[in-house]
Amino acid sequence: MKSFILWDHDGVLVDTEPWYYEATRAQIAELGVDLDLENYLIDMAHGRTAWQRAEALGATDAEIEARRHARNIEYQRHLIEQNIGIPGVESVLARLAERFDMAIVTTARRDDFELIHRDRDIVQHMSFVLASGDYPRAKPAPDPYLTALARFGAEPHQAIVVEDSERGLRSAVAAGIDCVVVHNDFVRGQDFSAATWKIDSLQELPALLERL
Repeated sequence: MKSFILWDHDGVLVDTEPWYYEATRAQIAELGVDLDLENYLIDMAHGRTAWQRAEALGATDAEIEARRHARNIEYQRHLIEQNIGIPGVESVLARLAERFDMAIVTTARRDDFELIHRDRDIVQHMSFVLASGDYPRAKPAPDPYLTALARFGAEPHQAIVVEDSERGLRSAVAAGIDCVVVHNDFVRGQDFSAATWKIDSLQELPALLERL
């Protein structure tokens, strides 16, 4: 029986992924990297960063750090200015919180996460949030989801992961947890063949879980 839901964040609960890509693309271009979406998604799926492309072209650590800092500022501007909400998310969470213990397991930086949720009611449904720095290795390593299981005192078979990306799916599979992949047009070309279930919308999740 499933008792715990471990939620990915970006692309599942908020529509932030395109803006993170745009901020990264704009800043890494200053280092001579033309970061098209296809290569960005390939890097993401395999746990590589775009900055490794700049390093391969000879960018120094100082140059990369400066552009990364500029990217973070630009991304936060997008978070403030753009509509990143996904309709219906909070109602789905409220419904599922009546039956499941839930947590967010994200690779987002903590300060970005807090900015996103400054005026949202998503976190109130969660027992805790794990963000970048709260586990040894990021997705696609299993560490984020294994850390969440340990925090709950749960076994893999008791939990379900909700993801939208190949990187997150790889992390869930490596942790031995069943994974629901929610369709997200931004990452539509990635490989989701290892998903336990695939759904077109988060609105389908409560009915799916009622059948388990």
